[in-house]
Amino acid sequence: MTELILLLALVAVVLVVVGVTSRRKQARELERREAELEPVRKLAFEDITALGVELQSLDADMAGQPLDAGANADYQRALDSYEAAKTAADRLTRPEEIKHVTEILEDGRYAMACVRARVAGEGLPARRPPCFFDPRHGLSVEDVPWTPPGGTRRDVPACELDAERVKVGAAPDIRQVMVGSQRVPYWQGGRAYQPYAAGYFGSYAAMDFMFMGLMFGAFGGFDALGEIGEGLGEGLGSIGEGIGDMFDGFDF
Repeated sequence: MTELILLLALVAVVLVVVGVTSRRKQARELERREAELEPVRKLAFEDITALGVELQSLDADMAGQPLDAGANADYQRALDSYEAAKTAADRLTRPEEIKHVTEILEDGRYAMACVRARVAGEGLPARRPPCFFDPRHGLSVEDVPWTPPGGTRRDVPACELDAERVKVGAAPDIRQVMVGSQRVPYWQGGRAYQPYAAGYFGSYAAMDFMFMGLMFGAFGGFDALGEIGEGLGEGLGSIGEGIGDMFDGFDF
């Protein structure tokens, strides 16, 4: 009878330890996700604000200009994109959800370019990817050969100003993000920024080549190894915590 009581007590202790360990792991995962989400959320609202400023500029430029049905439709599409992007950003719960936000922003900027083209009596612009160096620059105008520091040469879409800079050997105006205490190009920001780029460039076939060795390559290699190591570390740590908690329940 005594042995049965001891066995039941041990089982109860083990169940408590498993529950405590699981809650601790969930709490750590929640903290990690929030730490990854916060800078991505900030990035999303910065890009939304930039689109809002561009819409104000468009509104000022179009004041007094007659807009036909097509221009009005594109204008409304741009305004709707701005509102939809704000709503999507407010609902962000995971870093990968920013992809939907940047998809909306990319479409809104194209709609704005269509408005300007229609008012100027020009044909609609080709649906080109945004400027690689900073998607907030809007539609690219051409592909330019560019070699990142320590990387290989590749052709990337660039806005007019960045294309001119690259052609004369000057540094393009690159979108920077904070990683710790350092500012780095957005493609070096880590796995949380992959969906950010995918929303802007995912529908264009050259995306993988553009980012090869910059961001996406790292996700397939070093980050995967890091996640495996992190998982092993958490598993071993949980075992140690569980054993420690078990012995905390006994007096020697």
